[in-house]
Amino acid sequence: MRRNLTFIVMVFSATLLFAVLQKPLFMLWYAHLLADASAAELWGVVWHGLSLDATIAGYVTALPILVLAVAAWWPHRVWSAVVKWYLVAIAAVTALCVSVNIGLYEYWGFPLDGSIFQFLATPREAMASVTAGQMIRQTVLALVWFCPLCYCYMAVARLFAPEMFAKRERRLARRILLMVVLILVGGLDFLAIRGGVTTAVANVSKAFFSERMVLNHAAVNPAFSLLSSLARADDVTRYDFFDEPTLAERADALATTADSPLTDTLLCTQRPNVVLILAESFGRSTTDAEVDGRAVAPYLARLRGEGVWFENMIASSFRTDRGVLATLSGFPAQPTMSIMKHPQKAAQLPSVARTLREAGYATCYVHGGDLNFTNMSSYLYATGFERLIALKDMSFDAPTSKWGYADDVVADLFIETVRQAASVEQPYLAVWQTLSSHEPFDVPVAQFEDAMLNSMWFADRQIGRVVEALRAGSEWENTLVVIIADHAYPYPYGVEANAVARHRIPMLWLGGALCAPRQVDAYCSQSDFAATLLAQLGLPHGDFALSRNIFAADYLPMGYYTFNDGFGVVDATCEAIYDCSADRAVQGAGTPHIDRGKTMLQNTYKIIREL
Repeated sequence: MRRNLTFIVMVFSATLLFAVLQKPLFMLWYAHLLADASAAELWGVVWHGLSLDATIAGYVTALPILVLAVAAWWPHRVWSAVVKWYLVAIAAVTALCVSVNIGLYEYWGFPLDGSIFQFLATPREAMASVTAGQMIRQTVLALVWFCPLCYCYMAVARLFAPEMFAKRERRLARRILLMVVLILVGGLDFLAIRGGVTTAVANVSKAFFSERMVLNHAAVNPAFSLLSSLARADDVTRYDFFDEPTLAERADALATTADSPLTDTLLCTQRPNVVLILAESFGRSTTDAEVDGRAVAPYLARLRGEGVWFENMIASSFRTDRGVLATLSGFPAQPTMSIMKHPQKAAQLPSVARTLREAGYATCYVHGGDLNFTNMSSYLYATGFERLIALKDMSFDAPTSKWGYADDVVADLFIETVRQAASVEQPYLAVWQTLSSHEPFDVPVAQFEDAMLNSMWFADRQIGRVVEALRAGSEWENTLVVIIADHAYPYPYGVEANAVARHRIPMLWLGGALCAPRQVDAYCSQSDFAATLLAQLGLPHGDFALSRNIFAADYLPMGYYTFNDGFGVVDATCEAIYDCSADRAVQGAGTPHIDRGKTMLQNTYKIIREL
């Protein structure tokens, strides 16, 4: 009996040890983000993460305890094989979690969670963002982690000897004694899984201890983060901050009314053609950047003086599917889910395309990649786009990148598509979602050593070409061109995922349909574009419950965004950031901005539940 109980203790201990060792590995990998961290902060990563590590060790140990209990009454060698293969599987899954978490953190800025499965549902598109070098690197890392962990587990598995029960422990009293001991051991294991004896059960916030999110993320066990997110992947009732009457009152205070008078009229014509360019990853920190005196986005810099420039536009999220939906449906992004992954709900959202179609507009959407990724084509068709032109519809004498055709060849197609639409006596909405400034930043030019900045320069050039081509057309005087990013990019490298700087994006209105160029300094959200555009066109927008008209007299200037399990609210007076995992304000505690963000978040999920 002693040997088998030692086996249980060693399974727990080995799992805990390797969970703890993952943290120094993560910190070494991202040493450039932690260069100024003190020794106490680095130790805090290990110490504060220990609770979640113990929880994972408890989960791993639960099955061996159960197998030991069964083997006491039904001794057989098969249980040894079950234990060995179970531990091999645990070692493999753990190694994958460690490797994928480290690999993705550079891009996601938060620990591994269930959203990985959304991308694995379409593996070819998911792999398009990964280079061969990254695949090799992360595979090697997974093997380096798997081999010693598996070796330790196999050594521990040799302690498990179910045949001993048949040889020396046949007496009923000894088996009952073993059951009593296993109940006690199981109770201790349950406490580890639960996270202790306090009222707070194990959750991600238990690892949070610093205002620096990278330290908190380093402390979080990636396997726990994954399991935790899967357990609440479809939970849309988590963000209940206020009772219904209070929520309604606060939501009304933030909303703009459909009949509110306009403070500014941007358009000289009420029914212009609308050309919308959704610029992939065009964050302000990248488009405003210069390298050795050379602008990364020179065309955008030049064009901003020719139209209506929105100086303080805030992206709704950090992912394309959420940014596209925020722009076209005026619906704020969700922190831990994407409504676009729920086609039946997404189809019921209002959209600019549907409203314009009802007003007599033709609608089309052009993208050089696969619009089946993240259910985008389903959403676009359901919300009013008559024609989608994507990778499957294109055949160019040009190489494709991993995502699809580069922006230079698609730009030519888009120009031709707009010209064809202009040849018909019907106003149109034409949308181009660019592609080339998406990782792995594979573009056919070499202007900058940094691949990301290089791709931004290339995409900016193609956007400039489209604008100039449209300007040369006869329809320019009756055309509104809107350039807006789908989301921003974490540049400068290392910017926190929850920071306001991570979510600033450009929005520029151009075209002959504008009355005059100007700069709009009011803080606003990407989700406010829909109501703002429709109000300028004199079209109804009352069904866009969470999109606010920037030029309404009752508009409260405010930028709102979400990140993984949290939100931020910013205006000219304050930057407030709230982390829902930790259930606390990281920045701006005590300000009305926190309650405004809670109102937006809760109202977003309330509407999702009702769809």
